[in-house]
Amino acid sequence: MIRQKSFNYNFSNDENELNFFVNKTNFYAFNALINQDSRFSFLYGPKKSGKSHLSQIWLKKNSAIKYENKFYDLILNENKNILIDNILLFDEEKIFHIVNNCFLNNIKILITSNNKINEIIFKYNDLSSRLKTFSILEIKQPNDEMLLTILTKLLIEKQFIINSKDIFEYILRRVDRSYNSINEIVDKLDILSLEKKRQLTIPLIKEIL
Repeated sequence: MIRQKSFNYNFSNDENELNFFVNKTNFYAFNALINQDSRFSFLYGPKKSGKSHLSQIWLKKNSAIKYENKFYDLILNENKNILIDNILLFDEEKIFHIVNNCFLNNIKILITSNNKINEIIFKYNDLSSRLKTFSILEIKQPNDEMLLTILTKLLIEKQFIINSKDIFEYILRRVDRSYNSINEIVDKLDILSLEKKRQLTIPLIKEIL
């Protein structure tokens, strides 16, 4: 009887520091936010690059509040550290007043975005000027090590049984080298595998690549 060989990987779904993979693509941003006392930080990087995960680590470390529109008055009055995840989701004037309050009261603030500051067209010029005084932190495009780690983590989270390491190489040679592309491919494989009730194999992967 032939036994299938599976590979065991230990990944957790928790958004904590131990579960955040650090390498050349994000080391500077991670170090500045977690190991240094960066007070006014603007973190940008590609979609699905781990900005929200890293910002959650920062939030817990600094006992911060995550901004939502309904918390506007509370945030201005509480004087607690603040996380604004994805600046483009919120009203610019309110964001400016929050940022100004942080400067006046020496409150820590972390703002995230998919875009660089100079790529965002702000209607509120005072906000743009304020943000340009922040520490600018970048998560870069993934390298080979990061792509492999993300792919492995996503497949494990989807509860795929990985019987051959060749699967990783096959996928990575055929997808766009981006965080978002890796996420989309794994989602498609998950749907196809469930529909056809088949394990993850190269023949299955060929059906979508």
